[in-house]
Parts: sequence; structure tokens; C-alpha cells
Amino acid sequence: MQTRELGKSGLQVSAMGLGCMGLSYGYGPATDVQEAVKLIRRAYERGVTFFDTAEAYGPYKNEELLGEALAPFRSEVVIATKFGFSFDANGGQSGMNSRPEHIRTVADQALKRLKTDVIDLFYQHRVDPDVPIEDVAGTVKALISEGKVKHFGLSEAGAQTIRRAHAVQPVTALQSEYSLWWREPEQEILPTLEELGIGFVPFSPLGKGFLTGAINETTTFDSKDFRNIVPRFSQEARKANQALVDLLAKIAARKKATSAQVALAWLLTQKPWIVPIPGTTKLHRLEENIGAAEVELTADDLASIESALVTIKVEGDRYPPHLQARVNR
Repeated sequence: MQTRELGKSGLQVSAMGLGCMGLSYGYGPATDVQEAVKLIRRAYERGVTFFDTAEAYGPYKNEELLGEALAPFRSEVVIATKFGFSFDANGGQSGMNSRPEHIRTVADQALKRLKTDVIDLFYQHRVDPDVPIEDVAGTVKALISEGKVKHFGLSEAGAQTIRRAHAVQPVTALQSEYSLWWREPEQEILPTLEELGIGFVPFSPLGKGFLTGAINETTTFDSKDFRNIVPRFSQEARKANQALVDLLAKIAARKKATSAQVALAWLLTQKPWIVPIPGTTKLHRLEENIGAAEVELTADDLASIESALVTIKVEGDRYPPHLQARVNR
């Protein structure tokens, strides 16, 4: 697989990463650990060197999973994890927490769970309104100087927050949602990242599964699947948004590819410093996603997608109100 540099940081990763959250959290019951280890190691065998996790996924279980799965070839991969929340005794999130002393504690615990001596990329999971971003950046800068962390990242941060953090400690990557059905980052975020030399790591590059074509208005989700509370996944919204999936299917048929591959290939064409991290629990979907790196969209393909998207209005918010409040703008 080809590699890409995240911005101008010098951090080289595979053009397609693997988002590991869904193996432990968010989309229903956790995958059997040995099956999950097998999938992660298969991704590595297929050229994936960029693996994304967070203490919040489980919590803690996903980091432990990656620690086990990647141990045999730890020096050959890039592991990204995140800080920014506190958890109650039952493992539920009890609020944001990016206080400097908490960041240090999370780093030390993550190192143990990941079975490593350094975190390659340490993201603030969500911007904490109660802690100045300069204090957050300064804490990670200290962790970098101590050799516990290599690179600093932000997630769902607004342009001004990115600038303030970057002035204290260069930001290697921003991780935020970006796909054919969520293009808000194009307005202000992408120009800011390009100016500052920061890489972009889109999460949910397949619209939380919707852009694959495997979900329609009649699909039901597991009771533990968080899509049950996402407005964009209401039955009415799914019915309205089917037009976007139909468009992808037409282009995919022409390219002898799948809808998911076209959606991922579109992201790769946007900027050379964009690295999507699609997640999956299935080996055949892993192979499909990795194959997207080989799909070449021509200027005509991109123009036809763009002109068709003008006529399609995506319905439904991407988060319920209580989660939307955590997005820094």
C-alpha cells in the first residue's frame, strides 16, 4: 500500500488506516478478542500501518486489544490514541477532562495497555471548554520532550482552536468526521490545515456504514448500537438519504468497484495529506476498504460526483444535541 505524510510532520502512515473503535464499542456487542486480533493483524499483512484507538472505546478494552494484536510488529506501525474524558465506576463517561495532570495519567495508563514505551500520536478526543488549549498543548509538548509521546493531535476542533494549539506545540493531525455526506470541513478546516501543514484523518469516512449501501430505511440496529440515537439514522432520514447511496452505486458499477471503495477513493483525491480510517469487524469488508486505495477516480468521475451532489440534500443531524455540544467550532 502507498504511504502518505500527515501534513508536514514527517509522520508517514499507510494511505488507508484502520479505525478500531467498532471492534470493542459503539456498534453493538464487542467482537470476540481473538477474531479482532486476527482482523487487526490481517490489516497489517495487507499494508495498513496506521491504527486508531482511544481510552474511551470500551473504555480501555480497545487499547488493550491493540496492545495484544500489534505487539509482534510494534516498531513497524503507528498507533494513535486519545485523552479527554473521565469515567465513572461503571465505565460510563462522566464528563470531559483535559486537565494537565489527567492527561499525564492517561498517557501512562495508555502506554501500559498498548504494551509500548511511546504513543505515536496522542489526540485530545474533544476540546475541553474548561481547560485552555494552550495548557493542553503544553502538557503534550512536555510528554513529547520526555519521550512518552511522538506527535500531538486534535479531534473535532475548530480552526481558531487549532491555531492556538499549533502555536504552542505543532499539531500533526486533526481527526474529524468527513465524507461524501458530511463536507463541512471543506469550508474552514481544510484551508487551515493546508496553511499550517497539518494532516487530516477523517473518521466515519463511510458515513457510519451508510455509504456502503448495506443500510436502508428498513435496517434495524442492535440495542447497543449508538446509531439508534443519531438523527441522520432515523428511518425518515435514511429514506431521504438513499439518493446519495444510489449515486455511489452507479459510479461504482462504472468503475467496477463497490460503493464503499468509491466513497473512500473520493476522500483520497481531496488532498494528499488526508488519511481515512474506516473501521470494520469483518475480514471481507477490511479487504474491500483496503482495495479502495487502488481505485482511481478521473477528473470526469469527480466532476460527475460533484454535480450530482449539488442536487442531493443530506437529511438529519450527525449527532443528537447532547453530543453535538461537544464539537468545538
